[in-house]
Amino acid sequence: MKFDVAIVGSGLAGLSVALHLAKTRKVVIISKRELLDGASNWAQGGIAAVLDSGDSYAEHIADTLVAGAGLCDESATRFIVEHGREAIEWLIEQGVPFTRDDSAELGFHLTREGGHSQRRIIHAADATGHAVQVTLEQIVRSNPNITLLEHHYAIDVIKSNKLPGGTAEPRCLGLYVQDVKSGKVITIDADHTVLATGGAGKVYLYTTNPDTATGDGIAMAWRAGCRVANMEFIQFHPTCLYHPYAKSFLITEAVRGEGGMLKLPAAAGAAAGTRFMLEQDERAELAPRDIVARAIDAEMKKRGLDYVDLDISHKSPEFLQEHFPTILARCLELGIDITKQPIPVVPAAHYTCGGIVTDLSGRTDLPGLYAVGETSYTGLHGANRLASNSLLECLVLGRAAAQFIEKQPSQKSPQLPAWDESRVSNADEEVVLSHNWDELRRFMWNYVGIVRTTKRLERAQHRIRLLKEEIDEYYAHFRITRDLLELRNLVEVASLIVHSALSRRESRGLHFSRDFPDTLPKALPTVLSPDWR
Repeated sequence: MKFDVAIVGSGLAGLSVALHLAKTRKVVIISKRELLDGASNWAQGGIAAVLDSGDSYAEHIADTLVAGAGLCDESATRFIVEHGREAIEWLIEQGVPFTRDDSAELGFHLTREGGHSQRRIIHAADATGHAVQVTLEQIVRSNPNITLLEHHYAIDVIKSNKLPGGTAEPRCLGLYVQDVKSGKVITIDADHTVLATGGAGKVYLYTTNPDTATGDGIAMAWRAGCRVANMEFIQFHPTCLYHPYAKSFLITEAVRGEGGMLKLPAAAGAAAGTRFMLEQDERAELAPRDIVARAIDAEMKKRGLDYVDLDISHKSPEFLQEHFPTILARCLELGIDITKQPIPVVPAAHYTCGGIVTDLSGRTDLPGLYAVGETSYTGLHGANRLASNSLLECLVLGRAAAQFIEKQPSQKSPQLPAWDESRVSNADEEVVLSHNWDELRRFMWNYVGIVRTTKRLERAQHRIRLLKEEIDEYYAHFRITRDLLELRNLVEVASLIVHSALSRRESRGLHFSRDFPDTLPKALPTVLSPDWR
């Protein structure tokens, strides 16, 4: 199959690139499940941008730099922040139904979240990602220049220097993609390939991410020879709903932004109902996520708690229905009335702040290969992502990558070889795969979580090495399946996270080490090149 541009991933980053390019290019979007099954569709809070005259680019940049604990790239941050308003205006033009507020300058309600000095989060109630994704999906499905391959899994990119008689200078020529339903592997020839596959939250046992978040783009780019950076900085969202029947349900940052308070639960005995964030940080519940997550983790460990309470019951039922209808309804389904009761919450892996090293046009180290969104590392998020900057990055860099690709001449590529379909399936080994998957996620949670030690990281590194040997052997000899591909990518990403964490001899932002509790005076990113192995 031949296209001008192949986009792997159907979240906001992927759809943004596709829609900006579809006027002039033939585009294919490869989604390993349905178009709306990615993390963008789950995003509750909103999109941060300077949309009010009382706010400024300088303040948004400053807030981002503070949250990023000295590791943000200031030029990248400035570029993304300064292009925020036009990105929002583009979404409004597409018909995204943001929550209205006729008294506001732009006519839309702006909320505030942890780490922000101003109200600058434009949102669609508490289901912003869903509102954006549904709107863009309808446009994408009706565009004749966009081909959709749902239930197709990207395996690896194709490099020119790996082909018989290939060029000395490597270039990405496309990729191999498996049709999940039939098992057949398709060769896709593309002048430009864009990785927009999201993060790697499923490397951990507890995560707010959907099942699709298996670090595919990061692993593919790494295997293709691209650098990755800052993989040790995994953001743990402080408030994931704690309930046996609620899988990965996030309680948005905006609940705290609108006055929600973190308190000790009944299990804390005499201390029940006590707010604990006041002792941790002068910003209390509005402190950046790394501080709040560590504070909750510390209280749970100190007191033997399974969760803490997030209480916004002091707000009126009408206010909660208007601002948090999704959370209100979901909690009611589970027997929790948030107008009268606190919400039980725990931290969970939420966002991958590091990723594939790119420039501000989304270009990776491999010509012809781009990365946009959570799978990339632009330098915006530093050591800790500021709330609601992620969708902003998807929009701004999605447009920038599309604009760069539009200016490039078409490439002549050689005939690409078909995938080797001779390998056999082995049902017995598939049982081992599921065990390996569970083992990986458990030891990553236990050894590479919110608080780390060198000894625990070394244990994880040893386990990863053994798992990787098993998976590489299986991959070399047996027919591929989606479970195998996802596990292969997760183990690759887990290895990058642990190696990066061991390399950082300090505590900074989301990376907290008991062995190195101090922060070094000079902030440096952790950049890994594929030759370190």
